[in-house]
Amino acid sequence: MAAERARSLLSEDLAAVPADVAARLLSARRVLATGHESPDADAIGAAVGLGLALESLGAHVEAVFADPVPAMYEFLPGVERARLAPSADLDPDLIIVCDGDVARTGAVARDNAELFGRVPIVNIDHHVSNGGDGVVAAWVDAGSAATCEQVTLLLPHLGVPHDAVGGDIAQLLMAGLVFDTASFAHSNTTPRTLRAASELVAAGAELPDIARRIYRTKPNAQLKLFGLVLSRLEASDDERLTWSVVSEADFAAAGATAEMSEGLIDLLAQSATAEVVILFKDFGDEVRLSLRTRDGGVDATQLAGAYGGGGHARAAGATYAGTLEQARPAVLERARRLLDGLPPR
Repeated sequence: MAAERARSLLSEDLAAVPADVAARLLSARRVLATGHESPDADAIGAAVGLGLALESLGAHVEAVFADPVPAMYEFLPGVERARLAPSADLDPDLIIVCDGDVARTGAVARDNAELFGRVPIVNIDHHVSNGGDGVVAAWVDAGSAATCEQVTLLLPHLGVPHDAVGGDIAQLLMAGLVFDTASFAHSNTTPRTLRAASELVAAGAELPDIARRIYRTKPNAQLKLFGLVLSRLEASDDERLTWSVVSEADFAAAGATAEMSEGLIDLLAQSATAEVVILFKDFGDEVRLSLRTRDGGVDATQLAGAYGGGGHARAAGATYAGTLEQARPAVLERARRLLDGLPPR
């Protein structure tokens, strides 16, 4: 049923999938599938979902991330199998990097440099900042709302129905779509995104439940953390630039874990006046930056790229190698220069 719908609803969209990417996946027997550090629903959904698809074809797949899967995603099927390091006997014949470039996998690539140096790498990503370097096959599609949208288009090329594995793959891919589009409210949602979502719902994805769990279900400790960060919100004199800070002390005060900072930047970005929004995550000797910008304004990748990061024009991230006292004035000044460089509206 899902395969027939894919041919009808997605038939014109399927041509976007590069033949060499599908061919590499079909020929793989032992696979390491990974995504970026601090994995979110899109990285997890793409890597684990694609892993389940390849296993249904007889491959052995291990999903590996530099950081643990956040507790908020424990409801997704298959995430309990995610590892922090590949097993010693995996000896992969293919590495799949989802939702970011190789550098964004962090410790996965660093700690397994020998594997990443000799094993072919396929990269599937939708971040405009990804140059597709160092891989044998890349599908970088900035027009996709999520990497899970790309994997949805990829499955028919592998001969895997969207409802395979009892609908588990559809559930994983829908989570990525919901997360990266804010339940289809962001401007990155396209007709193709909605067609892909329609296929996944038909294949068993529980859209209302996924949206509720990702966006409308938070532990009390997380709400306390949000309150602390909101209480110190600051803005420039013209209020076009807003920012706040979350620190390790905040996590302790709220009884929250580091993963509970997820969603903070999108809450701050609800500012009616802000054109650039920055969340500084203070970890002592480094500061992680989460960035959001308004449509038609500053390109967030320009700001993130100055610190070795990347992402999308409206949402990006980076890590500043230094203290908060160093990072805050430097990043705010650069953001102000980018704002001042915009043409008059």
